[in-house]
Amino acid sequence: MPKRSSILWAAAILTAATPGIYFWITAMLSGTKGGSGVVWMTSRYCAGHETDFELNLLLGPLWGFPLLWFGSVPLIALAWGGEILSRRAGHPRLGRILGRSAATVMIVRHLPTPLLFVFDMSADPGCVDNWGPLELTGRGIAMDFYRLIPAILVLLAVRAPGAPRGGLARTVIAVPLVIVTLLGVGADAARGKVSSVSALDCAGFGDGTVSGLDESEREFLCRVRDYDRGISELEDMPDRDLLGYGRRLCDLVVRVGGGDVDAPAVPEAIGEVHSHLLAAVLRSLCPKVDEVEREKARRAKEESDAYFAAAERNCAAHPRHRPRIKPVRQVRETMWTEFWDIHAWDEENEGDEVDGRVADLVGSGPGALRIWAADEIGHACVTGESYRRRPPVETRGWEQVVEVGYQSGDGVLSIVDGEGERLPDLAAGGPGNYRVRVHVRGRKAVRENIEVPDGTVQLLIMVFPGKEKEPRIYRDSLSS
Repeated sequence: MPKRSSILWAAAILTAATPGIYFWITAMLSGTKGGSGVVWMTSRYCAGHETDFELNLLLGPLWGFPLLWFGSVPLIALAWGGEILSRRAGHPRLGRILGRSAATVMIVRHLPTPLLFVFDMSADPGCVDNWGPLELTGRGIAMDFYRLIPAILVLLAVRAPGAPRGGLARTVIAVPLVIVTLLGVGADAARGKVSSVSALDCAGFGDGTVSGLDESEREFLCRVRDYDRGISELEDMPDRDLLGYGRRLCDLVVRVGGGDVDAPAVPEAIGEVHSHLLAAVLRSLCPKVDEVEREKARRAKEESDAYFAAAERNCAAHPRHRPRIKPVRQVRETMWTEFWDIHAWDEENEGDEVDGRVADLVGSGPGALRIWAADEIGHACVTGESYRRRPPVETRGWEQVVEVGYQSGDGVLSIVDGEGERLPDLAAGGPGNYRVRVHVRGRKAVRENIEVPDGTVQLLIMVFPGKEKEPRIYRDSLSS
């Protein structure tokens, strides 16, 4: 083997091994056993960064192959040994192929990231944030360029005798420059149009001006650019780039999560702060995501229906209240709340808040009533009774019995729950003054044990005419 070739092979190995040796010595002197990492999240779209991510996701397992450890020293040594053996066997061309193949692997490993970084900087300087802290990014890119030096030395070592001098060096320098230039020009040319929601006819009025999109593409763009539920970080991305980005996200979600955007591996793989919005925006563009979301919705409905049915059964199992005098109306309903209370309002007062509850059970204000029904969330079994005269007070079997005044301006007192379900009107005398007497049992059980069945709480609400304003507490076994 020519002496010059041996020197270049040795230089390639030494150059590749030097960083590893340096870091090993530094670690020994400092007493550290490992390094630290940085988790960097961003929601800005940058084509170069996304491509680099996809390449690393695709090729990452290959870069962990032992031949590429220590700066590819084992790969270089193997290629050198192959060239020596091929020369001795009288097949020098085979040795050159081995060397060039090894150099190609190193170039593919270390050249794309710097080129894609330059591409992003030429397209949008703000993309530097996507790549992480500039100090760390700069070190990584500098190291990638350094790792190309052994590849160049290998190419020089296997250069065929008689090849034009300087040709290899000119090629190594010119090719990256040409690629960077083309990428920069392509970035300027690919910015494309950004269609507004009106141009896309997202409202469905039929006055859109954008053509060339199928319904799934149009819906995807509309969902991303929705004013209230879209992804604001992506709304200024050109249509073509955004659709490409959506398809890449679709492929990624299908590959790492089986189409489930809630799979633990998805946020980790995407690294986007808006990953929780993907289900809404990707469904139109990604059939697998839509299929998974439909199945999840079906299961959720089944679970919800079963939950509500169980509460209905529990309420139906409670004995009916037997009034001591005949009411004008008696109704039963299983009522749901997500925020402790069920309510009644006059039409003009709907939504008004009532300050406080007497004995933490019932409170009233002008044209407004609130009644405790659950410890934050759950079902209560509600019986409503309407009277034309004051019914006898009943305390036996109830944990609390509290009465308050209520003035109805429109003559309607209809209790409504968190799902919009209503009891029929309990104001038997039309507009005027009423007393509302609320009885409860099962409240102690839900306070002391969160595992009690939904529908344990029972409420009896009696409404009758009365001008008295002051509240009365007939029984309160829960007060401390």
